[in-house]
Amino acid sequence: MIHEAWNMKHETKIVFFGTPEFGTIILEGLIKANYKPFLVITAPDKPVGRKQILTPPPVKSLIMEHEAWNIPILQPEKLDSSFKFQVSGLKPDLIVVAAYGQILPQEILEIPKYGCLNVHPSLLPKYRGPSPIQYTILNGDKETGLTIILMDEKIDHGPILAKREWEILNSKITYEELHNKLADLGAKLLVETIPKWIKGEIKPAPQDETRATYTKILKKEDGKIDWEKSAEEIERQVRAFTPWPGTYTIYKGKRLKILEAETSNNQLIIKEVQLEGKKAMNFEEFLMGHPDYANPQ
Repeated sequence: MIHEAWNMKHETKIVFFGTPEFGTIILEGLIKANYKPFLVITAPDKPVGRKQILTPPPVKSLIMEHEAWNIPILQPEKLDSSFKFQVSGLKPDLIVVAAYGQILPQEILEIPKYGCLNVHPSLLPKYRGPSPIQYTILNGDKETGLTIILMDEKIDHGPILAKREWEILNSKITYEELHNKLADLGAKLLVETIPKWIKGEIKPAPQDETRATYTKILKKEDGKIDWEKSAEEIERQVRAFTPWPGTYTIYKGKRLKILEAETSNNQLIIKEVQLEGKKAMNFEEFLMGHPDYANPQ
């Protein structure tokens, strides 16, 4: 089936690894530019929500919505030796990775003739790791961008093939807005880079290890507000952590999410909240129903 789905009009056999929304935008960009992968690797379906409904990852959902693409999907739990043997037998020319979620072992990195390219939403070596977009907003950066690297066995460590800077003119940009912008820029940079790389027109440039900084996997507890921080820091946290992991305080033993906030005269002005188990609402409406709200924790 995988071989049958391969369109012989393409000269480069690409395997795509990606899982969340960032990956869907990169994948669509490849397909629009006639670099349709002949195989997509994504994470397994996972239970979601209170009812724990088994749900496919966004990349899989996108492919299912476009049956005409006829792209086979694999969802391995682990990238073990049997998976490596399966991919190796397909003889891909190139692997493209965009927010896959697992580290590719060296045995897989060595399979394709032109290596494995990773699309990373920061100006590497700054913000290596899984949360570069959130950290960009948290730290109030004025510039960010995209980097295409030739992957090695270390996380976001390989030599740089292409880089594109982007100035953040909107000082109140949200995670979703920055995510979508960088994914779109990443797709464009990728389709510009692939033919140049295959033709041997790009010389990989090692990253400057002395300038490397790192991000971490964000957990729900990272969203709890430290009220000792400034209003500006908390407001940036709200924009960086919506929708995940969320920015919250504790009210009567329940999480009170701050969904939207702004600053004025060095004060935090809360605009929209959501009490655990309830719907989102205007903060003024919340106060009308909870007049005793005074001491956030």
